[in-house]
Amino acid sequence: MKIKSIVVALLCLLFIHNAFAQTLTIGSFNVRYDNPRDSGNLWSARLPRVASLIAFHDFDIVGTQEGLQHQLDGMQALLPGYTYYGIGRDDGALKGEHSAIFVKKDAFTIVDKGDFWLSETPTKPGFGWDARINRICSWVLLQHKVTRKKMYCFNVHYDHQAMIARKESSKLILEKIKTIAGTTPVILTGDFNGDHNSAWYQLIANSGNLLDTYKRVAAPYKPNGTFQGFGPNLNADQVIDHIFTSSHFSVSRWGVLTDSYNGKFPSDHFPVLAQITLH
Repeated sequence: MKIKSIVVALLCLLFIHNAFAQTLTIGSFNVRYDNPRDSGNLWSARLPRVASLIAFHDFDIVGTQEGLQHQLDGMQALLPGYTYYGIGRDDGALKGEHSAIFVKKDAFTIVDKGDFWLSETPTKPGFGWDARINRICSWVLLQHKVTRKKMYCFNVHYDHQAMIARKESSKLILEKIKTIAGTTPVILTGDFNGDHNSAWYQLIANSGNLLDTYKRVAAPYKPNGTFQGFGPNLNADQVIDHIFTSSHFSVSRWGVLTDSYNGKFPSDHFPVLAQITLH
């Protein structure tokens, strides 16, 4: 009887742990803006593949970059189980690329949301430092409908040329996350236009506040780097799209998803997937 009681107690503890632990599949995906010059890789052909990829890999949350308003609306129409938040970087409404965050509607409630620009004046549209293009970070505060746990998700797209702006963007993001999220669990996704050796990546990875999910798994799946330019850079090994979390999460899987269709790719970036658990 004593052994039976111990087994029952252990099962109860396991049930309690599972009830309070929350495992999520997170993605970061630069979907490539709708460029009419992308001959052979037009958005009209890529849209159903992008949506299918997100649905098949069953992301709970996916940060997207570069999507224009009509692209995001087209994605949501094919992904009825998701909702998204994001605003245009050029006018704070609909104009320009978005750093939109898609979340499963049946899993989360969006409690709060907001944005800031990567510049010296982050409360209004504009580019900063040595950049010449507007860059925006969007965020949502999510509450899980079952566990009632809350977490912040930030999503960003760094400048592709400006060295000073990329470093300063990391400093700004760390400051904003601290101010906005406080001690609440945090996920940060994005196209950082910098690999593990870049100074702006190192600022975040070594901050002590956010940890790279890639470096927290024993065997990350990296068959390719994350930028391939629709094919020409398939030999590239650099990861420039990252998923960071606060220490509230453990990480069980990380991978670059090299999905293709008819010898083509849904975007000029491969998405990144991380499976994480909030304890």
